[in-house]
Amino acid sequence: MSHLRPELARRGVLTAAALHAEPDGRFVRSAGHCIVRQRPGTAKGFCFLTLEDETGTANAVLTPQMFRRFRVALHGAALLEVAGPLQHVDGVIHIRVRELRALVPGSELPRSHDYR
Repeated sequence: MSHLRPELARRGVLTAAALHAEPDGRFVRSAGHCIVRQRPGTAKGFCFLTLEDETGTANAVLTPQMFRRFRVALHGAALLEVAGPLQHVDGVIHIRVRELRALVPGSELPRSHDYR
């Protein structure tokens, strides 16, 4: 994500670490590699995401309606950008997703260092 940060910063996309300084209820944008997608049967259709960037992790929550709306991007993209109001609950912060899109790098990313 650090390779994409200059462009993300120009568009006002916050890092996971920067979300902690934002007040409850503020509309924010964040992006990262989606490392966890959870949709437990007991959650009444809600979907929980964990996005990771170069500064840490951020949590996001989608209502059943938002899950249906963004289903294709959720299942097809590794890098996601989310936007919505920030919510602080019992020391945990998360973004209540109103917008979601696949993050497509505009420039070439470095190759992975795979070990054999």
